[in-house]
Amino acid sequence: MPTIQFKGKPFVQNYHLTVPYHELIPVPEKSLSEQVRLDDNLIIHGDNLVALKALLPVYAGKVKCIYIDPPYNTGMEKWVYNDNVNSPMIKDWFGKVVDGEDLTRHDKWLCMMMPRLKLLKELLKEDGVIFVSIDDHEFASLKLLMDEIFGESNHIGTLIWKRR
Repeated sequence: MPTIQFKGKPFVQNYHLTVPYHELIPVPEKSLSEQVRLDDNLIIHGDNLVALKALLPVYAGKVKCIYIDPPYNTGMEKWVYNDNVNSPMIKDWFGKVVDGEDLTRHDKWLCMMMPRLKLLKELLKEDGVIFVSIDDHEFASLKLLMDEIFGESNHIGTLIWKRR
């Protein structure tokens, strides 16, 4: 099976394992119901990598459907790489805006996506499904990364939405 290679991959392949578990703490005044529960419809505010890791103890292997809408990495979003991976190269990326002039923006995007997708895989049921919205800027890279993490044989199809 083909795999995707990108700058920083050796440092982020197992980064999701080093992210500490965090406790989900309900905020009653932000709840939509009177009874606050951690095992029912949740809205989590915080870093998505930390949130995914916090969900694992309760939801590992139980999620039926996942939908994510990551940055499309067109160079216009001005997103900031913020995973504090223990690598001098990646530490140099930390906290800097990723824009269209950044020649490593695809590497940074893949380094951001890999640990999150690995945690999402751990949350997904055996017969669960994941949907990802993406445009042409990262579609090919995302497809290879998804094949590597979820298995090429698990790809069911690609839906194309023509906006105009």
